[in-house]
Amino acid sequence: MRKQNRFALFILQFSIFNGAKRQGYTLIELTVVIALIGMMLAISVPRFQYSLITDNLKSVTRRMIGVVKEVRDDAVREQKAYFLHLDLESNKLWVEYQGMGQEEREMTKQRAFTLPEDIRIMDVWREEWGKQVDGEAAIRFTKKGYVEYTAIHLGAEDGRTFTLILSPFLGTIKSYDTYVDIESM
Repeated sequence: MRKQNRFALFILQFSIFNGAKRQGYTLIELTVVIALIGMMLAISVPRFQYSLITDNLKSVTRRMIGVVKEVRDDAVREQKAYFLHLDLESNKLWVEYQGMGQEEREMTKQRAFTLPEDIRIMDVWREEWGKQVDGEAAIRFTKKGYVEYTAIHLGAEDGRTFTLILSPFLGTIKSYDTYVDIESM
C-alpha cells in the first residue's frame, strides 16, 4: 500500500498539471510553436498577397466601385449631372460633367483610365438601353445622385467575370464574382 502512495505522490509532483512546480514553457516548446507559426505564415502570405495585390480583375472592380461612388458624390455636391463614360472598344473610362467645354472634354478623354491588358469591359446593361457590347456607354448621375439601373460586366483573360450593379436610388453598388444576366432576372 505504501508503494502505491509513493508512486501516486511521485506522479503528482512531476505531473504537467501541477502548476506550483511548473513555472513556464521550455525552450523546446517555444521553438516548436514558433516554427509552426512560421510554417503557417509561409504558406498563407503568398496566396493572400496574390489575391489582393496582383489580381487585376479584383483591383479594377474595386477601382470602378470607388469611381462610381466618387462620381455620385460629386454630382450631389456640385449639383450637376455627371457622366461616367466606358469605352468598350479601348477599355477606358473617364468622367465628364454637365457644362464642360469641348476642349476640356477632349482632355479628359485623353487622360482616361485604361484598364490592364488582361481585363476588359464585356458589356454594359442599362434599363433604358439594354445590353451594349461595343462602342461607348455613358452612365448618367443626376444632381440628386440618382443613376439608371445599370450592370457593368468585367472579364479577365482566364475566364473569370465580375458584375457591378448600380442601384438607382440607394446609392449602393453590388459586386458579384460571376456574370449576372440582368435581362433573365
